[in-house]
Amino acid sequence: MRVAILADTHGFLDPRIRDRVSHCDVAIHAGDIGGADVLLSMQPREQVVAIRGNNDTAEKWPVAEHQMLATLPQEASVELPGGLLIVVHGDDPQSLQERHRRYRRRFAHARAVVYGHSHRLLTDFEEQPWILNPGAAGRTRTYGGPSCLFIECGPSVWQVETLRLEPRKYPSIRGVPRRLANNAHSQRERN
Repeated sequence: MRVAILADTHGFLDPRIRDRVSHCDVAIHAGDIGGADVLLSMQPREQVVAIRGNNDTAEKWPVAEHQMLATLPQEASVELPGGLLIVVHGDDPQSLQERHRRYRRRFAHARAVVYGHSHRLLTDFEEQPWILNPGAAGRTRTYGGPSCLFIECGPSVWQVETLRLEPRKYPSIRGVPRRLANNAHSQRERN
C-alpha cells in the first residue's frame, strides 16, 4: 500500500504534490488544511484521512464549508499493513525533543506518529514509533520548497520516501474565491 502524507497547505495544495497523491492508495493530511477544496483535490485511489490543525477554524474557512470542518477530528489512527499510524497536528509549545519523547510515550503502540504545524520536513527513525513531519505541501513557509512524505507499507517493512520540490511562484489572485483561484493555478500548471 502506498500512502501520501502531507500537512500545512493553508488553502493551497501544490499541484505537483496533488498529482503524486493520485498515484497513492491513501492520503493523510496532518492539519492546517485551509479549506475543503484542498481535501477535495486530493484524489488517492481509496481514502483521504485528515485532521484539524490550529488554523482550521470557522473564522478561517468559508461559511459554506463549516459542516465539513466540523467533521475533522483533532487526531486520527490509521491501520495500515504492518502497523498503526497516528496523526496529530503538533501545535504544542514544547521543544522538538520533548515533543518526540512525549509522542513516543503516548503512542508507544504505533509504528509511526505523523505531525505537522512546523512546516519543516523531518524524519526521526531513532526509536519506535518513528516520528514523521511532511513539511508544508502548499506555498506558505515551505523552507526550501513544498514537501511531503510517501510510505510503502507492507506487513513487515515500511519504507519512507521524502519529496522536496523546487519552490515556484504561483500568482496571487486577489478578489477571486479561493476555489476558483486554486482551479486557475491547476489549469496553468497543466498548460
